[in-house]
Amino acid sequence: MNGTLVTEFLILGFSEMPHLRVPLLSFLCLYMAAISGNLLIMVTVSASPALHTPMYFFLVNLAVVDILCTSTILPKLLDIMVGGRTISYGGCMAQLFFFTWSMGAELLLFSAMAYDRFVAICCPLHYSTWMGPRVCAFLAGLVWSISLTNTSVNTSLVLHLPFCSSNVIEHFFCEIPPLLKLSCAPTQLNEVMAFAADVFLAVGNFSVIILSYGFIVTSILKIRSTEGKQRAFSTCSAHLFVVTMYYSTIIYTYIRPASSYSLNKDKVVSIIYTSVAPTLNPLIYTLRNKDVKVALRKLLSSC
Repeated sequence: MNGTLVTEFLILGFSEMPHLRVPLLSFLCLYMAAISGNLLIMVTVSASPALHTPMYFFLVNLAVVDILCTSTILPKLLDIMVGGRTISYGGCMAQLFFFTWSMGAELLLFSAMAYDRFVAICCPLHYSTWMGPRVCAFLAGLVWSISLTNTSVNTSLVLHLPFCSSNVIEHFFCEIPPLLKLSCAPTQLNEVMAFAADVFLAVGNFSVIILSYGFIVTSILKIRSTEGKQRAFSTCSAHLFVVTMYYSTIIYTYIRPASSYSLNKDKVVSIIYTSVAPTLNPLIYTLRNKDVKVALRKLLSSC
C-alpha cells in the first residue's frame, strides 16, 4: 500500500481479542455517566456562589477536559462496536489531536490542583493572594496553551509519516504508539518527542505533585485537632487517588518505544484513562466533598 493512497484506517477494536470484549452497553453507560456527571459539576459550580473558589474553578476545567476526552473517543468506539470499523485519515488525525490535547491538559490540571491544595493547607494566610482570580486564569491559560502546543507538535509529526505496510490499527482509537507501528518511515523523531512530552507532562508533573503532597502531609500532621486532620486529608485523598491512577497508566503507555506496544495490555490500560477515569472523576470529587453535595441538594431542590 502506497503511503500517499491511505485514505482511511481499519480499527480492530476488541474484535481480535474475545476475552477483552466489553458489552456495548457498558461503554454507552460510561459515556453517558461521564458526560452527565461532568456537566452536572459545571452547572453546580456555576450556580453556587459558595463554590466560586480556585479549587472548583480547576474542577470545572477538569470537567471540560473529561468531556472533550470521552467525546473524542467513545462515540467512535460505539460506532466500531456496531460495525463501523473504519475511520478516515482526517478523522483519525483529528481524534489523535483532540485526545492528545485533552490528555496533556488533564495532566497539567492535576499539577495546578495540587498547587492549589498546597497553598491552601501549607500557606493559608497567603491563599487569597497566591491563588487570586488572575493567578487562576493565568494557570488555566498555561494549561490549555501548553497542552495545545504539545498536541500540535506531535500530531504534525504523525501527519508527515507515510503509511505503507498496513492501515489496520490494533487498538480501539487513533493513538500515537499504534500509529507509529504502521509507518514505513523511521519514527525515531516521533518517539523522541512523545517520550519528551511524557517525561515533562507525566513524569515531571507527577513528581511535582508528589513533592507538593509531601509538604501537605507534613503540614497536616502538625495539626493538633483530629477533626482538622480528617478534613485536610479528605480534601486531598480524592485528588491523590485520581492522580495516581491517571499518571501511572499514561506513563506506562508513552514512556516505552513503539516497538514494545502490547495489544493485550495497552488496550486495557487505555480503557482506564479514556473511559474509566473521566467517569470516576465527578463521582470521586462529589461523593467525598461536603460543599459540592450541599450545593447539589440546593440545585436539585430549586428545580
